[in-house]
Amino acid sequence: MSELSRRRALTATAALAATAGIPAATARAASATSAASTASAASAAHEHGSPDVFDEVYRGRRIQGRAAAGGGHHHGGGYAVFVDGVELHMMRNADGSWISVVSHYDPVPTPRAAARAAVDELQGAALLPFSAG
Repeated sequence: MSELSRRRALTATAALAATAGIPAATARAASATSAASTASAASAAHEHGSPDVFDEVYRGRRIQGRAAAGGGHHHGGGYAVFVDGVELHMMRNADGSWISVVSHYDPVPTPRAAARAAVDELQGAALLPFSAG
């Protein structure tokens, strides 16, 4: 039975690391490109002040966005988004992008995009009211 030499073990480890590193490097580059486009779109939306009002049907769900009646207690800066009449808890990030309680780890440039992302993520399930307390 031949023994595994140190050189062979290091060569095999290096080959595996290089092979595993190629998809990771490609994913990092794609992620950086996506983040840059999201950030530029978010900064453009941020420069225009408050988000646009919208009311549409997206994938069979009614999504709406408008100024919030209560104003100050929302992290969305006085802006509210609804999916089928239920408020989607939103928050505006420092870079101007938006996240929701449904798709918290995927910032998007506008509240409309956040509502659409929530509908996609819900996959037909009902949005339940969010209690912040």
